[in-house]
Amino acid sequence: MDFSGLSALVGEENISLNVPMASLTTFKIGGPADATVRPQDVEQLKEVTEWCREKGLPWILLGKGSNILVSDEGFRGVVICPEGDFLSIHTEGYQIHVGCGVTLARAAKEALDHGLTGLEFAAGIPGSLGGAVYMNAGAYGGEMSQVLGSICYLDGSGIRHIGPEEARFTYRGSRFMQEKSLVLGAVICLKPGDAGQIQERMRDLAGRRREKQPLEYPSAGSMFKRPEGYFAGKLIQDAGLAGFSVGGARVSEKHCGFVINTGSATARDVRALVQAVHNKVWESFGVRIWPEVRYLGHKGWEPMLASEGEVCATLS
Repeated sequence: MDFSGLSALVGEENISLNVPMASLTTFKIGGPADATVRPQDVEQLKEVTEWCREKGLPWILLGKGSNILVSDEGFRGVVICPEGDFLSIHTEGYQIHVGCGVTLARAAKEALDHGLTGLEFAAGIPGSLGGAVYMNAGAYGGEMSQVLGSICYLDGSGIRHIGPEEARFTYRGSRFMQEKSLVLGAVICLKPGDAGQIQERMRDLAGRRREKQPLEYPSAGSMFKRPEGYFAGKLIQDAGLAGFSVGGARVSEKHCGFVINTGSATARDVRALVQAVHNKVWESFGVRIWPEVRYLGHKGWEPMLASEGEVCATLS
C-alpha cells in the first residue's frame, strides 16, 4: 500500500510504517500496523480519516494503548496517534480543558497544582483523556462521567460539543463507543480543595495500587468487567485460577482480575486464557464475566469471546 498520501497530509516526520503494536500498548503484545500517523491538529485528523475512508482502509484512534490487546499478526490499517494540539491542557477557574492525548496522570497533576479535588481517582489509571472518556474509565469509586462538564468529539457530521447527560455514559461505556465517534477533548469540572489533602489521597491510592496490583508486569489493567453483584477478581480466585497460565499469559496471583504478560505472551495466549477463565467461572458459579479490554484483530472486527459482541472501535 502506498502511504505517500498520508505524508502529504501530516508531514513525512509524522508517519511511520510497520511499527510493532507491542511498542504502543501497555500489554507489550501485538504485531505491526501498516502505518502509524501522528496528526497535530483537528484538521489533520479529519483529513487522515477521510483519506482512509477513500482508500477503504480500516483505522483506529489510539491513546496510550492501555486497554487493548492487538493480534499477533498486527493491524492491516492505519493507527492514528494524536499529538500536537491534542496534548494541550490548561485550567480556568475550577475547570481543566484537556486534549484527548493528555494522560490522566498529567490531568490529575494539573488538578493538584491548582488545588482542585475530584480527579484523584484517575491519577493511577494508565491511559489518556480520550480513551478514558470513550469508555468511562474509573477506579476506587470514581469515574469520568462524574467529573466531566463538556465533551468535544468528531463524528460523520463534524465536530460536536455535548454535556455529560447527552453522552449516555454507562459502566465502562458511552455513546462514543456505541457510535464509533472520536473524542477530541473535554472540560473537567472540579471543586476547590486542600492541596495537601489532595496529594495525600493520591499517595494513598498509589500505595494501594502498588500493594494490590501487578504493576511490575505488562498488562492491560483490569481484564474483566465487574459483573453485577460480584467482583470478577474474586470469582476468578474462588474458581482456583490464581496463577493459571497459557503460554506467557498468566492470571496474576496478586490480583486475579489482571492478566499479565510474563515476558513472552502472545495475543493467542491471552485470548485462550480469557476464554478458559470465562468458561471456568461460568461452570463454577453461573456468572458470565466479559472482557473489559478490547481486541484489535488483523482482520478487524473480532470479539474476544465468541459470544461477546464488544470489540475495538476499528473504523473504515
